[in-house]
Amino acid sequence: MRFRLGMRAAALALGAALLLPAAASHAATTYAAKDADTFWTLSKKFAVPLQKLMSFNPNVDPKNIYAGLKLSIPAPTTGSVTAKAVQPAAVAQSAKLVKTTSGDSLSYATAIQMKATAYSASIEENAWGPVDYFGNPLKLGTIAVDPKVIPLGTKVYITGYSLDGLPVGGMFAVASDAGSAIKGNRIDIFVPGSRDKASKFGFQYVNLYVLN
Repeated sequence: MRFRLGMRAAALALGAALLLPAAASHAATTYAAKDADTFWTLSKKFAVPLQKLMSFNPNVDPKNIYAGLKLSIPAPTTGSVTAKAVQPAAVAQSAKLVKTTSGDSLSYATAIQMKATAYSASIEENAWGPVDYFGNPLKLGTIAVDPKVIPLGTKVYITGYSLDGLPVGGMFAVASDAGSAIKGNRIDIFVPGSRDKASKFGFQYVNLYVLN
């Protein structure tokens, strides 16, 4: 449902528009990439915010990080700096708790009702292969978002959906994908299996909790 066919260039342009200020004023080191590296894994490895890491490498295609590619790695973030989700038409309350299916309570910053669809790893929906915006393999817990509403890399908890193959009652997810049809209060949930199975999801309204 993302309609990414032929839209990767537009998605990359959107990612560039969301980058943090120019890296010139910050210290950085040079790193030689390995074949398995992605911006997502490197952000975790070097404890650097994902968008900041991408801003230091504006000319690097996230889907073409290969062994030997020279990347600029900014100094680790000191202090607590977290991206804030915009709160559009939200159910929006801070310092709240949501209970998971296991009985644990999670602290969330924002709750938003979203219109949701689902997509699969089929070539018809993924012209660039079964990978997310950062080049990581699609997997259960991957969702596509509008980065203007939910910043890429945001961790969330989702409830209110119904489909065999998705965790019953609620699921953890990461906003690691985008698509031309995903705008505003809309998400696309990756469903393991066939395209036909994903299409059975249809349109559903879900509750999305942006975790602290």
